[in-house]
Amino acid sequence: MKISVIGAGLGGLSVACLLAAKGHQVTVFEKNENTGGKMNIIEADGYRFDTGPSLLTMPFILEKLFEECGADLDDYLSLEPLDPICRYFYPDGTVFNNYEDKQATKNEIMGFAPQDAESYSDFLEYARSLYHKTADAFIFNPLFGLTDLKELDLLSFFGIDAFATVSKRVDSSFESPYLRKFFKRFTTYNGSSPFLAPATLNVIPHVEINQGGYYVKDGLYKVAEALTKLAESLGVEFFFNAEITSIEVTQSKATGIKLRSGKKAGSDLVISNSDATETIAHLLPDSSVSSRRKEKAKSIEPSCSGFVLMLGTNKEFDQLVHHNIFFSKDYEKEFNQIFKEKVMPDDPTIYIANTSYSDPHHAPGHGSNLFILINAPYLSDHYKWAEHATSYGDKVIQELEQRGLEHLSEHIQFRKTITPYDFYQKYRSNKGSIYGTSSNSKFSAFLRPRNKSREIDKLYFVGGSTHPGGGIPLVVQSAFNAVELIERYEYD
Repeated sequence: MKISVIGAGLGGLSVACLLAAKGHQVTVFEKNENTGGKMNIIEADGYRFDTGPSLLTMPFILEKLFEECGADLDDYLSLEPLDPICRYFYPDGTVFNNYEDKQATKNEIMGFAPQDAESYSDFLEYARSLYHKTADAFIFNPLFGLTDLKELDLLSFFGIDAFATVSKRVDSSFESPYLRKFFKRFTTYNGSSPFLAPATLNVIPHVEINQGGYYVKDGLYKVAEALTKLAESLGVEFFFNAEITSIEVTQSKATGIKLRSGKKAGSDLVISNSDATETIAHLLPDSSVSSRRKEKAKSIEPSCSGFVLMLGTNKEFDQLVHHNIFFSKDYEKEFNQIFKEKVMPDDPTIYIANTSYSDPHHAPGHGSNLFILINAPYLSDHYKWAEHATSYGDKVIQELEQRGLEHLSEHIQFRKTITPYDFYQKYRSNKGSIYGTSSNSKFSAFLRPRNKSREIDKLYFVGGSTHPGGGIPLVVQSAFNAVELIERYEYD
């Protein structure tokens, strides 16, 4: 079949590889000038920054993709476990190193929250049980037709802890504010609030801590480069600076795409790696989808966005490891401001990826490349980024100086920001979100847009805005889901 893929993000690259490996003629149309989507790269003045994901989990999904395409992941990427996985800084000066070695971590906890040392192990076992109840039933299941639903284990379904919030379950498991804040942090990995999202998302610590988190040697953008090379080796054709303005639909079937240049490309199948909400609301002709369906797509709550500050410095900061988190004083107030008031938090939790710790050549001399991420509300009328981007960046720098990065502002050689507005303009993500769809309700994590359109035949969806969710492994899994549905519905 002749297949058009809209977007060269990880979902588009993955589905292109899988379909090309099966002998299909695949063409990828990318709005920007390179592949990777939100997994991108900035290089300037000798500094290198990954501007998207900074941690790889569940590498077996990526390994499976390469294997199904007749390749070996090890020939393309070098994965490195990090030790510690992450260093956490609390407002009172407490520092917590979270190691993959659980005993080493428990030894750390004994120093500041001895009453929770055993609870740490117990909670990870609870997270493990959530994974076993959700993985096959939800993550690796397209959840599209009746045959998929028949495979659900009802006992597992009612055991996924969807009726409590992450926050309530964590608070009932730990006494110390340190461990409570630590385990609530993981919900932000898919852009949700621990005070709203179901406790099912407590599965995320299992994925990072029990299964392991990895850094890709030379930077996470190497994942996009590897998938691009694999796709090209399989005969996939790429067109860059090729923005799609509409999907051609005839008699409720997708028949091709139209580019901003006016050119059209006929297709047997169309796969959108563009945000699902944007695809339905803006790429499909009004005559092909009801106004009710478009309004429903627009009403889907996106995940939070992010404010990114990239700082190249001529100094190394000894207190920083590869991954670092500086917690705010009032976590609940912070999330209320982001998700309810839809403004930037007065006192933000600050994440810093310092890849020069592992790859010194990512900064010149004895410098550092600090990728700083603050959770931000998705775009609304409540916050004007054109007025606040510079001043908020200054605020973050000042806060980091007060938290121990002394004289940071005096050592900055390179500075660049990315705002939610930039995420929308460049990637057309729903309201500038960076993790796809929010999981701030009981079953929203399992009600994401499916990988096949129910209204338009021959139209499929991949990426973080679709089932099963955001993050490298789940985005790759969305491609497997789409291919499974293509084989089910296009060949019967």
